[in-house]
Amino acid sequence: MSTTKRILCLANSKKMSGRCVAGREVLNAGPGPWIRPVSARQAEEVSEDERQYQDGSDPQVLDIIDVPLIRHQPHACQTENWLLDPGYYWAKVRQVGWAELQGYIENPPTLWTNISSTYHGTNDEIPQSVADVLPTSLVLIHVANLVLKVFAPGAAFGNSKRRVMAEFQHRGVPYALWVTDPIIERTYKTQADGTYALDESCLCISLGEPFQKQSGEWFRYKLVATIIQRNSAQP
Repeated sequence: MSTTKRILCLANSKKMSGRCVAGREVLNAGPGPWIRPVSARQAEEVSEDERQYQDGSDPQVLDIIDVPLIRHQPHACQTENWLLDPGYYWAKVRQVGWAELQGYIENPPTLWTNISSTYHGTNDEIPQSVADVLPTSLVLIHVANLVLKVFAPGAAFGNSKRRVMAEFQHRGVPYALWVTDPIIERTYKTQADGTYALDESCLCISLGEPFQKQSGEWFRYKLVATIIQRNSAQP
């Protein structure tokens, strides 16, 4: 038997062959807990059919959505996971603007723990043994500005695949994290390699799936799942 949760969509980012959708529950008393609808597949990514509205359209960030769910299904640090009910459409209630979004912003002392960085990143990786006991894997923060870098991180090794990285500070600490926001990726990959300055924005940061390095060690990575720019959102 399914239950319906009303959430403010704060992420619809790339994950495997589908998407990672997540948001905070909308309650009469104010913002509720984070909810990440997941599928029954091994990687739990959400397919296009599973997340669509009745008219066939895809949920957008800042939509308030009624999502049919079966049960709470936490896994390691991804305590926000709920198994979705694939037998029902999702339903859009309305969309929020920048002003209403500010009520959902969080201001944690740090983005989980800053103990390790990759070659290109800064404070972007956490050993899986440390990450898996964290109580959350999602957060929405506000930044006064950020820089996007478009480049091919593996170019020196013959890999020309380009990626987008976000550089910003949170409470005085620098971060450089890969971006999985499909709209931002699509927009900036059409432009030349280089750096692009963005103004005031809200960022949904997520801890991704475990990844094994060539050394055999396992890590989870902090990802920028969504970039919501003030100048592109409704007031």
